[in-house]
Amino acid sequence: MNDFTNSISTGFNSFMGFLPTLLGAIALLILAWIIAILVRKGSQKGLKAAGFNRLLTKWGLASSDEQANNTIDSISKVLYYLVWLIFIPGVLSMLGLNAIASPITNMFDSVLSFIPKLFAAAVILALGIFIGRFVKNLVYNLLITLNIDKWITKITSSQEVADDATPSVEQKMTIAKVLANVVYIIILVPIVTVALETLQIRSISEPIIMVLNQVLAAIPNVIVAVILIGVGVVLAKFVGDLISGLLEGTGINKLNKYMKTSGTMTTTFNLAKVIGQIIQAILIVFFVVEALNVLNLEVLNTIGTAVIAYLPLVLSALIILGIGLMGGTLLGNFITQTTGSRMSGNIIKYILIVMAVFMGLDQLKFATSIVNYAFLLILGGLSVAFAISFGIGGREFAKRQLEKIEAKVEKEQDK
Repeated sequence: MNDFTNSISTGFNSFMGFLPTLLGAIALLILAWIIAILVRKGSQKGLKAAGFNRLLTKWGLASSDEQANNTIDSISKVLYYLVWLIFIPGVLSMLGLNAIASPITNMFDSVLSFIPKLFAAAVILALGIFIGRFVKNLVYNLLITLNIDKWITKITSSQEVADDATPSVEQKMTIAKVLANVVYIIILVPIVTVALETLQIRSISEPIIMVLNQVLAAIPNVIVAVILIGVGVVLAKFVGDLISGLLEGTGINKLNKYMKTSGTMTTTFNLAKVIGQIIQAILIVFFVVEALNVLNLEVLNTIGTAVIAYLPLVLSALIILGIGLMGGTLLGNFITQTTGSRMSGNIIKYILIVMAVFMGLDQLKFATSIVNYAFLLILGGLSVAFAISFGIGGREFAKRQLEKIEAKVEKEQDK
């Protein structure tokens, strides 16, 4: 009986000793509830009174006033539960539940210590965006004032551009806007790097910072490459126009009169301009390859080297094809005018053109074995077909032609 009385007394004493702690925890819960309600009601009414719902609609974050009010209510509920989360670790610690309270406390410590870093990163990023946009608009308006699009068009286009010509909206959005966006990116990249370093989240920031540093280091090379390509385009156009003018002065375009395909139609083939454009394209290719070498990208360097190595083969193929086309046309017209047979002239013309095409393909190393075999098969087939048709079906015709040739030769000998 004494033991039972002692146990009841001990339990009662323990409860009485724990009662102040329990009352303190309950009081803390009541205080948390009161503060949470006040924070929710105060933030809800305060944000609406300050016109935050109108700002949400103005910024495009809400499509209507009702949606804006619902957003404010959601923010108030978040603050309400946030107050509860702040008080819960204290209540659990008072009740002796430190194993549950410690992780929540550590989480809040981490969040609270991260908030200043996040705020600093947001401020840095906002300032960077503001400065970048300011400089971007400044550069854009300066380039529009200088009318850079007109000058670029005047340099790169063969058509004359009036000095007082005002570029259209589409033209204004070309060179000027591209250069302004490039300046904006150049300013924004280091600012984003600094903002990420401020957060001090190594698992996220280090890879991004590494990439941004590589981009930042590549920007000077990209600028040099762009300048090289720009200079190359301008210089190539100047040289191409110069060579076209010199060739036109030599009268090379007079070869058109030998390119007649009928009595009433002549070609309008501007040989001088074509040669100038080919030289212009070759110079641009050289400058582009050099720009790729400046970028120090192995894949692009390999492609550029391959293009340069293949370029002589392309030039020789074009020369062969041009000689075959012009020579075939000239010889075909000559035979047509001499013999009076248009069919004979066309046969010679297309034979030479086909031979030039096959020679060009062979020069390009384009399926060399297939091209050679195809040419031999076509030539052999035509020879056999001609021999069979002329020997079997055209004996009388061949005899008459040979008699005419013999009579003509004897007549010339008598003279």
